[in-house]
Amino acid sequence: MTTRNPIERLAEARHEFGEHGGVNMSVEASTTFTVMKPGTMPELFEGRKAAPEGCYLYGRHFNPTVYQLGRQLAAIEGTESAYCAASGMAAISAAILQLCNSGDHVVASNTVYGGSYALLHDFLPTKANINSTFVDITDLAAIEAAITDKTRVIYAESIANPTLRVADIPRLAELAHAHDVRLVIDNTFSPLLLSPASLGADVVVHSMTKFINGASDIIAGAVCGTTEFVQGLMDLHQGPLMMLGPTMDPTIAAKISLRIPHLALRVAEHAQRAETFAERLQELGVPVSYPGLSDHPDFELMQQLRCEDYGFGGILTLDLGTEQRANDLMDVLQNKYGFGFMAVSLGYFDTLMSCPGSSTSSEMTDEDMSSAGIGEGLVRISVGYTGTTEQRWQQLESALLDIAAIKARLPEAV
Repeated sequence: MTTRNPIERLAEARHEFGEHGGVNMSVEASTTFTVMKPGTMPELFEGRKAAPEGCYLYGRHFNPTVYQLGRQLAAIEGTESAYCAASGMAAISAAILQLCNSGDHVVASNTVYGGSYALLHDFLPTKANINSTFVDITDLAAIEAAITDKTRVIYAESIANPTLRVADIPRLAELAHAHDVRLVIDNTFSPLLLSPASLGADVVVHSMTKFINGASDIIAGAVCGTTEFVQGLMDLHQGPLMMLGPTMDPTIAAKISLRIPHLALRVAEHAQRAETFAERLQELGVPVSYPGLSDHPDFELMQQLRCEDYGFGGILTLDLGTEQRANDLMDVLQNKYGFGFMAVSLGYFDTLMSCPGSSTSSEMTDEDMSSAGIGEGLVRISVGYTGTTEQRWQQLESALLDIAAIKARLPEAV
């Protein structure tokens, strides 16, 4: 299955000039906005005139700079609209709360970011009486069996954190829509590479903190969907983004907007290096998982769904068996060879390494972690693009030799 290159959609989106003709859009730093006629304000509050059509109301509702960043995200994802929030978790929470009411039910992938798991497993059942059933998202029969008359959402990540299993979005969409359920996909791991809305998803969410921003200096999120859905998020009475107030600052929106034009270059380079490392690690017999390897269980699916210009993603995992061996490798890589940093998050220009079982997936119960296939020795590596590929490979290979994860390759006898 082929999908249109998202960068083509972005290039065709109408460019917004700055207030005085600047090539970059202006930063609208106002918290409130002037109306020119007294009758306009009641119309805004009563919903008879909707921002940003004509005028704006208040910075927590719509802000012109944040709105324009949303237009860029909508172009990338191929949706009618998008709006940006203060974090990825704000975006995920808002999407779920917009689609579900008290007593409703979510069928969720059993392998998701730990914060998303905690939201669905602990927070929403306690605070909002919205319950979730966690299933293997690759098992369509199990998903269908988990759907009840209260189910409103199927929730999954396009590429699962941290197991790198790939969601079959077209088939998930068919299943969801056959039961009048909405499909929500977190596309944080694969911007540009996968286009969930084009593949049938109803709502796409992002932690823009990661690849989209790219510098690990900004926390941000986005929700992409229909115009009706996005306006519902901002409804003055029941909109989750409006009521709960996870507002994105316009200066943050402007900074991220300036990084989107080179997103394609960054994503492609992350992926190229990750694929090179994965192939070489496999040749050395290291237990590596990467969607671009032919023995990955979802390799053929990725071939069908991806936009081939952007490879197979910038993240790989190594399974070193024990947490101690995982920690030994990360310690040597960071502190002896300068290969990267032991830190959570991903999509940074330098390589970031973490052991998910004791960090980003630690919110999960031991049973659920085992069911998801997250071993204690699993190392997640978000491959950066600083230095040269060969320089970084030599560091990685040397570190693996140091901890005896591979045998030294001796020169052949002559």
